[in-house]
Amino acid sequence: MKILFVAAFMAVILYNLGAGLYYMLVDKGSSKRTVNALTRRIGFSIALIALVVVGILTGVVQPHGVGA
Repeated sequence: MKILFVAAFMAVILYNLGAGLYYMLVDKGSSKRTVNALTRRIGFSIALIALVVVGILTGVVQPHGVGA
């Protein structure tokens, strides 16, 4: 379930990144849709990082220690 949650977040992040690219190519700077899509992407990225940190601190997510 944790992996599906993270995968869903990643899918939304990639969708907003693609939407930003599409709006940038189609709108030619005539609207703020590109800025809005990229702002949402940043917000979702920050939320995902915060959720992973909270998950590690609460013990729900176990880091695997690569590089330790």
